[in-house]
Amino acid sequence: MVGINMNGPARDRVMRLIQDKDRIESEIREQTAVLETNNVGMDDPLVDAEGFPRNDIDVYKVRHARHRIICLQNDHKSLMKSIERGLAEVHKDLIGSNGEGPSVNAAASSNGHTNGTSSGDSVQRMVVDEQAFAVVGFVSDGSPADLAGLQEHDEILQFGSVNHQNFEDMSQINDIVVHSVNQRVNVKVKRGSITVIMTVVPKPWQQPGLLGCHIQRKT
Repeated sequence: MVGINMNGPARDRVMRLIQDKDRIESEIREQTAVLETNNVGMDDPLVDAEGFPRNDIDVYKVRHARHRIICLQNDHKSLMKSIERGLAEVHKDLIGSNGEGPSVNAAASSNGHTNGTSSGDSVQRMVVDEQAFAVVGFVSDGSPADLAGLQEHDEILQFGSVNHQNFEDMSQINDIVVHSVNQRVNVKVKRGSITVIMTVVPKPWQQPGLLGCHIQRKT
């Protein structure tokens, strides 16, 4: 990939939105840490069998953390949609400026970096023709996949070390997920006319599974 040196209001807006997204993800991690400290999730009861507040957790902090996480997740979803619209605008500007139709990447990782680069390098030109080998089905709210930015109907171009050239079956994806618990996995998807790069961290959450989304082979 070769970075494009772009200056313009559309790109600047996208960069600001990505910074806001990183800030929200950081606060979600902070609030999630409150729940983990109290050994509870988003749905565990806060009262004992007799209906009294549990004395083994800080009920006030847990309530506050849960409420804040829900609000932040809603903000995160809205931001991701705004980023997608902004990228489409940048893509349109690129087509108008050079007469070509390059794919545009938004490297939006959950650790505040963009695919190993700074946010300023996150808008790039694709120089390799890539093909999707899998498609994202449903994505559960608040799941690791949701927080990473995966959306239903995303076409997967790369998942960790797997791409269309070495893909054989879905067990490869499952193996990567199982062996990457609490580790970052780079994922590249095609979303409409743009390419989005993100980082997903498989991990246990309040529902079964490590990703919280359904991925199936592209037919």
